[in-house]
Amino acid sequence: MTGLIIDNISMRFDLPNGTSVQALKNVSLTLKPGELLSVLGPSGCGKTTLLNILAGFLAPTEGKIMLNDKRVTGPAAERGMVFQQGALFEWMNVRENVDFGPRMKGMPKAERDQITDHLLEVVGLQDFKEKAVYELSGGMQQRVALARCLANDPDVILMDEPLGALDALTREKMQGLVLKLWKETGKTVVLITHSVEEALLLGERLIVMAPRPGRIFKEYNLPFAERGVGQDLREVKKSDGFANTREEILSMIWGMEEEIMGRMDAPKAGA
Repeated sequence: MTGLIIDNISMRFDLPNGTSVQALKNVSLTLKPGELLSVLGPSGCGKTTLLNILAGFLAPTEGKIMLNDKRVTGPAAERGMVFQQGALFEWMNVRENVDFGPRMKGMPKAERDQITDHLLEVVGLQDFKEKAVYELSGGMQQRVALARCLANDPDVILMDEPLGALDALTREKMQGLVLKLWKETGKTVVLITHSVEEALLLGERLIVMAPRPGRIFKEYNLPFAERGVGQDLREVKKSDGFANTREEILSMIWGMEEEIMGRMDAPKAGA
């Protein structure tokens, strides 16, 4: 497998009033199989737009996405998506949600049951498999969403702020689970987050995107995700370089936000 190639992607949205918005401009990146990438940037820098292009929900204006030598032209099972809210089927119980993808593929029941039971054990929900999803906490619902994604055995897992709605303690536990699943499954992971600390913890590679038109401003190769596998993440946050890198990136993004606000506050021509 050759991995995921983002080849000179640009995205322009044409508006009804005849104007347009350039959301992304000339974004290029290559991810080897099994890499974990976190994506940061100020609001409006095109993070979610890029993720939606990777998922096949949007077609870029220019450029292409390649996965294992095949061009991405729409949604497909080799790219799994985990949303900020679980996007689970409320009328199904936990087991049925996780089982959904293999069932749609026509997989035999015995094989489906084996996969589902294994994944529910991995995410710590084996005792909740008959529960309705609305009976679960937010963190537990996100565990179901992860298990459902993994049940399809995708090559790439795309995560759009999957932990953003969780309380601090649950979020930290889920961060540990994401690292555990990444290491155990060998999946390529692309994670969008607004949390600098989370991006540092979960990003083997990290890119900071500049504001509109969205583009890669700076890339980091980091040791913290590897350190965090099976370890107390609070200890990782105390490790060499974590605080300094966090402050560097925070200052970078704050500077971008101030630039954006300055543009918004600037007087219009002729005003």
